[in-house]
Amino acid sequence: MAREVLLAAIIGAQGLKGAVKVKLFTEAPEALPSYGPLRDKRGKTYEITAFRAAKPGEAVISFSGITDRNAAEALKGTELFVDRDALPATAEEEFYHADLIGLDAQDGEGRILGKVAAIHNFGAGDVIEILRPDGDNVLLAFTRETVPTIDIAGGRILVAVPEDDEDNDHVE
Repeated sequence: MAREVLLAAIIGAQGLKGAVKVKLFTEAPEALPSYGPLRDKRGKTYEITAFRAAKPGEAVISFSGITDRNAAEALKGTELFVDRDALPATAEEEFYHADLIGLDAQDGEGRILGKVAAIHNFGAGDVIEILRPDGDNVLLAFTRETVPTIDIAGGRILVAVPEDDEDNDHVE
C-alpha cells in the first residue's frame, strides 16, 4: 500500500448545499484539487467539484454526492489523504513531512536515538517527535541546528543532542 499524506481536515459545514470548510496542510492551497480524489482513513474517496480559498490555511470545498448541510456536517473531523506519489517531486533539500516518518534518528556518533514518529506544529514552529526504543517520546524543535542532516535515501536523520545530554546514550 502506498504511503498516504494528510492534506486537509474537514472542520465543519459551510452553507446549505453540502459544502464543507477544511483546514489545509498544503503549501499551495489552490493545488489541492489537482491531486485527484481524496480519501479518508477508511478508504472512502471524495471527488472535489468546487474549491475556493477562504481565510489563510482554510478552504471551502464541495464534493460529488454531498448535497446538503446534514451530509456535510456528518463529515466534520474527517481527515483527507492522497498517495505520496500524487504529490509533486521535491527539490534538493526539500521534503514532505511524511517522508520523514519512520526514519532512524541518530546522534553524531551514529547511535540510534529512536524513530521519527511525527512532525507537529503547535503554533510556535515545527517540532519533531522521536519515539525512543524504550517507548518514550521526545519532542525537539525541528530546526537546522537540532536536525542538521536529513538523509531520506539513507533512512536516517542526524539529531544534535543538547549538550547537557551528551553523556547519555539517549535523549531525555
